[in-house]
Amino acid sequence: MNNFINSIGLNKKPSDTTVVVAMSGGVDSSTVAGIMRKDGYKVIGITLKLYDDGKEASNSKQCCSGQDIMDAKRVAHKLDIEHKILYYQNKFKQGVIDNFVESYLKGQTPIPCVQCNQTVKFRDLFEVSKELKADAMITGHYVKSITQNNSTNMYRAIDENRDQSYFLFNTTREQLNYLRFPLGGMLKKTTRDIAKKLELNVAEKPDSQDICFVPSGDYASVIQKFKPDSFKKGNIKNLKGEVLGVHDGIINFTIGQRRGIKVSGKEALYVIKIDSEKNEIIVGPKKKLGKTKIHLRDINLLCNKNEFDKKIFVKVRSTGKLLDAKVNLKNTNDAEVNLNIPENGISPGQACVFYNKDQFGHKVLGGGWIKEQN
Repeated sequence: MNNFINSIGLNKKPSDTTVVVAMSGGVDSSTVAGIMRKDGYKVIGITLKLYDDGKEASNSKQCCSGQDIMDAKRVAHKLDIEHKILYYQNKFKQGVIDNFVESYLKGQTPIPCVQCNQTVKFRDLFEVSKELKADAMITGHYVKSITQNNSTNMYRAIDENRDQSYFLFNTTREQLNYLRFPLGGMLKKTTRDIAKKLELNVAEKPDSQDICFVPSGDYASVIQKFKPDSFKKGNIKNLKGEVLGVHDGIINFTIGQRRGIKVSGKEALYVIKIDSEKNEIIVGPKKKLGKTKIHLRDINLLCNKNEFDKKIFVKVRSTGKLLDAKVNLKNTNDAEVNLNIPENGISPGQACVFYNKDQFGHKVLGGGWIKEQN
């Protein structure tokens, strides 16, 4: 019996192991493809065309643009690996863009990167990888995955400034057991150094910063494109219900926002609540932003419930820190999170991700979507 375990935890020689690498055209996924090729795996690179970028194709701050597709193709040629381009514009619009627009119209703050991972990247690309009879699917996400007893758990990356576990909380157990994340144990500098050694043309390419279909971060322009009648004027009120002014559309605001309110008070005013049904913005002082109780919907668990008997941490925004909390799991569509210390700017539409800590680091237990708070 062959007891050889390869670098991705499978009982096969790399030369007998086929992997699909999701290649976005950036330095991270390109380096992963290079590592797999160098280690002797049979590599199939797949790049997704997700939207029609037009004149924004050369914007280096966006991911998945036309330029990125060309970069991925060049990297695949350099590495001498098979490369496929899948045209998923319709899937992406239905699964990501439409949800983004509708969420903003409801006064929420959506996270399209989570929706993208949940749908076209991990659901649809997962199915394609299986059809290609690949043994595993590899991505350039900065998360750690550790496999024990034929089960894989996800952890925060060693480089916490790059950690992307927040965006992957909706990964299913089946997907997680099939996915591999080679960069989770590396610093970004190490990734670029490897890309240079492999002589990849993207070694110095800047990281994507903007949401791929939102040029220059202008959310309103995207919503206006798909819902041109959504800019409706409404009242700006204080917490007492008094009208302070008029806004030009709730899509211009998010919870915790200060700029652009255009009304003044004795102290600085922040968006405390967005009432989409009444088309109203509720503003108040910063101290009213703090919340200790969060209600969640659509819970995804990657662990047994007894894991929540241990000390729990949560993250309520992608750039936020880990917060001490207690989690009460009522059912798959209802959970209550109680924070030890009030947190500002908690917004419906964002995710709340659960973690605990063991000998390998901060393990992702799952998470849910933040509901409208009463």
